[in-house]
Amino acid sequence: MSFVLTDITDRVATLTLNNPDERNTMTAPMVEEIIAAMDAFEADEGVGAVVVTGTPPAFCAGANLGNLAEATGESLGVIYEGFLRIARSPLPTLAAVNGAAVGAGMNLALGCDVRICSDRAKLDTRFLQLGIHPGGGHTWMFRRIAGPQAAMAAVIYGQVLDGKEAERVGLAYKSVPGDDLLEYAHEFAAKAASAPRQLAIEAKQTILDMADVQNHPDAVARELTPQLWSTKQPWFAERLAALQARISKK
Repeated sequence: MSFVLTDITDRVATLTLNNPDERNTMTAPMVEEIIAAMDAFEADEGVGAVVVTGTPPAFCAGANLGNLAEATGESLGVIYEGFLRIARSPLPTLAAVNGAAVGAGMNLALGCDVRICSDRAKLDTRFLQLGIHPGGGHTWMFRRIAGPQAAMAAVIYGQVLDGKEAERVGLAYKSVPGDDLLEYAHEFAAKAASAPRQLAIEAKQTILDMADVQNHPDAVARELTPQLWSTKQPWFAERLAALQARISKK
């Protein structure tokens, strides 16, 4: 059985964690398949965006706990790579959270650029409830996305967020009915995939870099080089000509 299913439609690649009997918990073999899938997507010029989801009923119920009392930095790092590989991707990434996203599974969702949640989603950090400190950059990602209060409420106070609550606190961009999730996520991702691939990659990196930019003049300077680069690309002339043609017909 493949622990990861892949599909490419309309330039949108979908990566589906596929171990439903264990609620898609992350194991070393699954991580190997995630890495291979992401390598293939990034090597394929026909892929413009990636959707990450899970075979129902769960998105990802965390790491396969095993014997954590004997864990080492190296063994934890193997599991971390399952979500870190996706978080490092230059391609636009979208988490379609269809069910429980727990611990490392929540890290998988947090590592994506955008989160669309089913109203049946359950985002649950659960680290403290298991008696273990958060790991994998969980608190850093959570705080940067939703702010310190939401991070405290979930991590320290054990608040579990459904899709609507995740949207309310800014952890998810949108909550949609469960039956509509994958169609909505695909259409959402297709808008990113319709842009020139390298342009989307450059724009994503610019947004990430802006976290370290402190003022407007520096932001203008950061954007200037890639903007000038984009005006010299063949797609710019093609798209500008198509726009002008549409305008002239009105």
